[in-house]
Amino acid sequence: MNFPGKIAVLGGGTWATALAKIMLNQEKHINWYMRRPEQIAEFEKTGHNPSYLSNVEFNIDRITFYSDINQIVDASDTLILAVPSPFLKGHLEKLDRPINDKFVISAIKGIIPPENLLVTDYLSQYYNIPAENMAIIGGPCHAEEIALERLTYPTIACTDVNRARAISKVFNNRFVKTSVSNDVAGIELAAVLKNVYAIASGICHGLKYGDNFQAVLVSNAISEMEHFVNVICPIDRNIQDSAYLGDLLVTCYSSFSRNRTFGSMIGKGYSVKAAQVEMQMIAEGYYGTKCIREMNEQYGAKIPIADMVYKVLYEGASALEEIKILREQILK
Repeated sequence: MNFPGKIAVLGGGTWATALAKIMLNQEKHINWYMRRPEQIAEFEKTGHNPSYLSNVEFNIDRITFYSDINQIVDASDTLILAVPSPFLKGHLEKLDRPINDKFVISAIKGIIPPENLLVTDYLSQYYNIPAENMAIIGGPCHAEEIALERLTYPTIACTDVNRARAISKVFNNRFVKTSVSNDVAGIELAAVLKNVYAIASGICHGLKYGDNFQAVLVSNAISEMEHFVNVICPIDRNIQDSAYLGDLLVTCYSSFSRNRTFGSMIGKGYSVKAAQVEMQMIAEGYYGTKCIREMNEQYGAKIPIADMVYKVLYEGASALEEIKILREQILK
């Protein structure tokens, strides 16, 4: 096989659609898995995803769609996972084929509940995929901006940097410029944490705190992120790289950020359930907040901003009061 071989995108949402657009800038043909046959039928009829990024047009002749995950695994060599983290297990449980001989790329910026495992750790433990056969996509890369072909700088991380370099060539095009890393766990953790901090940023926005306060919050958040990631996986890394700081900044400030939007609604007085219903989209940080809290019970790292978000989302604490405590005792 000429690596990466036949590429498959697994997922039918916004991020999966953006990744498919990227792949088709380099690849002549891709496989694409969506669980709902009716979504595929409408896609094939109209030439665009009927539910997400519907302004992006596709040449259907260059795509083979599947609603059976086993069939697409059989037909593909490299699998790009692009489903929300809480739903990954449900998709993979339908598998009756081994995938430890595939190259698997996680585009999931979340943790698998209730095991509280990073995606690569979950795939390693439950599907016996060796580390060198897995990569992740990190960094600031909102799907909506990719759809608009705005310049984007993702990071491809793999324990085998040569493989990261090889797979990055599939992603590079005139509006996507990749870098590579071997810090798989660190970038995965940062991707989870930045969603939690974006909810905190949104809460402050909803409470009408200004840009000055937001800057202080985010500068404290990057320090907290560095502390937590170094406690969990202590290696030499530059937290100011775009895979860490860049992803945090775009998620905390961008109008495309679901987690910031979710947090803003909480700050304005919505209940968690009401905010989720009105958004009609997954805010990964909601699930990530609980996972990080439970993961940290083993490590005891000081993460007051993440703890504040947990108290508001899961313990019913007042957002207004928790931010007051944060600003008086912690932020500086």
